[in-house]
Amino acid sequence: MMDELIDVLDANGNYTGKSIMKSEAHKKGVFHPSIHVWLYTKNGEILIQQRAKNKDTHPGLWDVSVAGHIGAGEDVVHSAIREVKEEIGLEITSKDLHKIGVFKYSHQHQEDLLDREFHHTFLCELKMPLATLEMQESEVADLSLISMHTFQNELESKTHSKKYVPYDRDYYEAVFKAIKKKL
Repeated sequence: MMDELIDVLDANGNYTGKSIMKSEAHKKGVFHPSIHVWLYTKNGEILIQQRAKNKDTHPGLWDVSVAGHIGAGEDVVHSAIREVKEEIGLEITSKDLHKIGVFKYSHQHQEDLLDREFHHTFLCELKMPLATLEMQESEVADLSLISMHTFQNELESKTHSKKYVPYDRDYYEAVFKAIKKKL
């Protein structure tokens, strides 16, 4: 796993001026910033990615289109643009990104892995066919387009919801609401 230096946040999401290695932050449950970019199409489909099987968090589960850690001192928007390019090979600019909020997240994966993040969350319209996207193999096992309706139904189903990263209901709802506004 690639380790990197990331900024330390307090429990309210404020920068503390300290930085720490990502592995250390996950071991100690230290809050840090990340980006989420939800790509959607004009006909109401959402791009989801299947996490690589070797990831230490939620391996093999379906997740937000693009997610990543923000490097220490890195601008949030630059980080989002960089991650979109790295993970799915798509070139975007800051104009393509629409921030919908910052969401607090905490998940205990195992005894020595507590992931606590503030997700800086963006929407971005996907204007290219799925087949033209290039997956970063170390991070992404698969990409798929799913209709918002199907996605919402699957998240509500006891069995189907198990294939998705278990974010708070409120988080998913906020994302769906923001996408609906754009359609």
